[in-house]
Amino acid sequence: MSWGTELWDQFDNLEKHTQGGIDTLEKYIKFVKERTEIELSYAKQLRNLSKKYQPKKNSKEEEEYRYTACKAFLSTLNEMNDYAGQHEVISENMTSQITMELARYVQELKQERKSHFHDGRKAQQHIETCWKQLESSKRRFERDCKEADRAQQYFEKMDADINVTKADVEKARQQAQMRHQMAEDSKADYSSILQKFNHEQHEYYHTHIPNIFQKIQEMEERRIVRIGESVKTYAELDRQVIPIIGKCLDGIVKAAESIDPKNDSQLAIEAYKSGFEPPGDIEFEDYTQPMKRTVSDNSLSNSRGEGKSELKFGGKSKGKLWPFIKKNKLMSLLTSPHQPPPPPPASASPSAVPNGPQSPKQQKEPLSHRFNEFMTSKPKIHCFRSLKRGLSLKLGATPEDFSNLPPEQRRKKLQQKVDELNKEIQKEMDQRDAITKMKDVYLKNPQMGDPASLDHKLAEVSQNIEKLRLEAQKFEAWLAEVEGRLPARSEQARRQSGMYDVQNPPAVNSCAQDRESPDGSYTEERSQESEVKVLATDFDDEFDDEESLPAIGTCKALYTFEGQNEGTISVVEGETLYVIEEDKGDGWTRIRRSEDEEGYVPTSYVEVYLDKNAKDS
Repeated sequence: MSWGTELWDQFDNLEKHTQGGIDTLEKYIKFVKERTEIELSYAKQLRNLSKKYQPKKNSKEEEEYRYTACKAFLSTLNEMNDYAGQHEVISENMTSQITMELARYVQELKQERKSHFHDGRKAQQHIETCWKQLESSKRRFERDCKEADRAQQYFEKMDADINVTKADVEKARQQAQMRHQMAEDSKADYSSILQKFNHEQHEYYHTHIPNIFQKIQEMEERRIVRIGESVKTYAELDRQVIPIIGKCLDGIVKAAESIDPKNDSQLAIEAYKSGFEPPGDIEFEDYTQPMKRTVSDNSLSNSRGEGKSELKFGGKSKGKLWPFIKKNKLMSLLTSPHQPPPPPPASASPSAVPNGPQSPKQQKEPLSHRFNEFMTSKPKIHCFRSLKRGLSLKLGATPEDFSNLPPEQRRKKLQQKVDELNKEIQKEMDQRDAITKMKDVYLKNPQMGDPASLDHKLAEVSQNIEKLRLEAQKFEAWLAEVEGRLPARSEQARRQSGMYDVQNPPAVNSCAQDRESPDGSYTEERSQESEVKVLATDFDDEFDDEESLPAIGTCKALYTFEGQNEGTISVVEGETLYVIEEDKGDGWTRIRRSEDEEGYVPTSYVEVYLDKNAKDS
């Protein structure tokens, strides 16, 4: 089966067929190229997806990845990153082993095809030239034969005519002979050219064209084989990464199987355990005592009431309920906003109301009365300092001794800090030992170096070790204090820290021992483990009460204020609200809308109407 014998007369169709084969190969190359682009795009999207859900460095989100479920998710992200890398490998291999190779092969194939069809066209032109020569000699032979026949007839006519001279007859005879000779020459030339053409035609159809078509056939078959090999390579390149992709998927399955809910629960306990005891039972407060008094209170009954009030502060108190108080309410209760109030809008010009409605006189209950008495006493300052310190720690930097953390968390942080310092000390000691050995070598072999040159470095390392040891001792002392291994701090230390007041020890100690601030932070540490169970004073109960401060007047909003900062409250122009705390000189007034809504607004934004009786009382 050969194209040279079977398709000897299909030169044009073969040209179209081979061009179609090259077009098919180029189309396949384009297909593979687009596949590589898809693989790259897919790999890029997978990498971006994995990167998007990776935990951020040094963030709270990174701390969550201690749990096995989060670790499994992180492993899945990493495996997907490797999975994306395998698709990049597919793209690279297809580009190098298929696209680029076939692109070079197509160029070679085009050149080879062009050469073969150029030889075929050259053979066609040669045979056509031979055919034209044959036709020309044939027509010349035919013309010469006709001319010789006409000359012979003319001679015969002249020879038969008696009126023609002999010279004319001789001339006609010579002309006829010449034409016959020319016809013979044309015949011989035609015969020679015919033989040559038949030979060339035989060579053309049996030698030249079959050879050319055979080369074209081989070229086309090589192209078919090559595209088949490329398709096989296309599949093999995909198959090569399947084991690695399978390992990635196995890694994901292994990560899923490593999830341990019990371990995660234990980690949550370690991360959030505060070390405090749950709050105790709340005692019953009998509000019927004032009803049992006589109408005419004498000095003895008043003194007894005051004595009871004072004794209640020094006696046994109930446990605090800081964890159950709303954060925003206590934030506004303790501190006003940290930035200065905004100036009032220039466009609005509200009309001031000089005589606004007065709030009704508040009737003081014994509990509120005791609260006001305690607020005017000295221990209040210490308590509020402690609480405000907790808030400042919450909003600002973490203290060195981690006193803003609960005992259990503080113990863990301190233990971690001690371990880090011990590692640094060990590293410095190793460096000191190395320098000491080097100095000994220099002393034994002075030609290797000057021993005195190491004294400065040795002194610097020793100084660093001493600093680190002092630092470690400081943190170990704090750690021992938390763990209850050391005795309570002295009275002098407690006085210096603002935790102790000789004028009213019971009230102050209660403030110092309950270190948990309203926003969830802890401002003071217990000096002994037994202090965990010390209860707070009645002031804590009053302070925890959502209605601890009575209204001292009302106010009318002159402008609309959007309370976006913590501790502030939004008001609408013309709205009437209760005033529960006057401006202390910082430009803010504390107001209340309802039991659950209170906060600070700029003093210049409201018109205040104070209740004189409430203010004086």
